[in-house]
Amino acid sequence: MSDQIGKQYKTRGKHPKLCTVIDVHTTYNKDGEIVKIRHVSEHDFLGQKVIDRDVSLTTILMNEVTQ
Repeated sequence: MSDQIGKQYKTRGKHPKLCTVIDVHTTYNKDGEIVKIRHVSEHDFLGQKVIDRDVSLTTILMNEVTQ
């Protein structure tokens, strides 16, 4: 899953933002099984970095920006 770090995607909606994946958070249960995988992304808003900590892989893959 670390191959997603550095990918860029556009958010959905009326005013899409260009976001970059910066980290991956994986949650395990007590048996060591993966429960949830979420990605952390950031974008610039008026010169400041805004971080979103709950982005699903589907959102990234559907809206990926190719360069």
